[in-house]
Amino acid sequence: MTAPRSALVSLEDTPWYHCVCRCVRRAFLCGEDQLSGMNFDHRRGWIVERMQQLATLFAIDVAAYAVMSNHYHIVVRIDRERALGWSIEEVLRRWTGLFTGPVLVTRYLSASRAGMTQAEITKVEALAEVYRGRLHDLSWFMRTLNEHIARRANAEDGVKGRFWEGRFKSQALLDEKALLAAMAYVDLNPVRAGLAETPETSDYTSIQERVVGLPEEVGSDTGSQETATVKDPDTALDGERLRPEAETQILPQAPLMPFDATARTPWAVPFAFEDYLELVDWTGRALRADKSGYIEAREPKILARLGIDGEQFIGYSERLLKAFGTAVGAPASLVNLCARRQAKYLRGIQVARAMFVAKQAA
Repeated sequence: MTAPRSALVSLEDTPWYHCVCRCVRRAFLCGEDQLSGMNFDHRRGWIVERMQQLATLFAIDVAAYAVMSNHYHIVVRIDRERALGWSIEEVLRRWTGLFTGPVLVTRYLSASRAGMTQAEITKVEALAEVYRGRLHDLSWFMRTLNEHIARRANAEDGVKGRFWEGRFKSQALLDEKALLAAMAYVDLNPVRAGLAETPETSDYTSIQERVVGLPEEVGSDTGSQETATVKDPDTALDGERLRPEAETQILPQAPLMPFDATARTPWAVPFAFEDYLELVDWTGRALRADKSGYIEAREPKILARLGIDGEQFIGYSERLLKAFGTAVGAPASLVNLCARRQAKYLRGIQVARAMFVAKQAA
């Protein structure tokens, strides 16, 4: 039975999540369609651009991503404390950067606030708390990202209908081991699929952006988006509408999360970038059959520091999504999550025992 999103995304368990979303029927709606000969690679740039625009407005930071021809992966950190620290005005300005708010909100943010009654101000303050919750809500982040891309692609094709196959899949990343495995899994997607020879030549991935920068296509003005009314009866507030492409195109793009080797900065990836780059390069060459003889016997030191079996890490780096279920972590982390969810079993416990326990020295 499908678990409710509230059970899968719990900030009490972890702020880190790996998400994946696939195009309807897994069609190549963001790549080259071999049947029609049409190429939609530029839409991959739309996804990168939009996720980084949303990261400037939401209290959600992007650590890694990979945009493929028919799906994309993203690793994010939800920063609830940041959202709770925003003023009411800051919350309203962030939300109305994406959505047309009610008239009361517009008045509150304008010079006419002085003429508002106390009841009207109270109503706006209540709305601000709703928006504050949404601005650190993973479902709202993914919904806003996917709806924008779907409408923009449908407008380009002159069609209507579903673009994404359904709700996104998410995996809770319970500890540093899980975060490292998920980020490497995401960054190596094109190498694993045989679409790139090296991580730095993998287009539309965070590892390429970190090493050589964004592709030139990102930020192009190809395509358009219609204005859309939020249809969910639980979320529509006074005719709230997603702003059209022309209004949101100017939003700045947030950089990827930095790395911090001391692991003391909450809003940073808790590794040294050099160590992570070494791991991705080492794993990437191991995934390529024609490069197997070039793999060094020495494992990256980050594996030893975190207590990860290098051989198992390579083996499961090709099937992390299937090997684990709704959560990734060391055996103890998964056992603790089972207790909190009052579940008898979580898929991946056997894999965790093999992968996240370092080999004993001979």
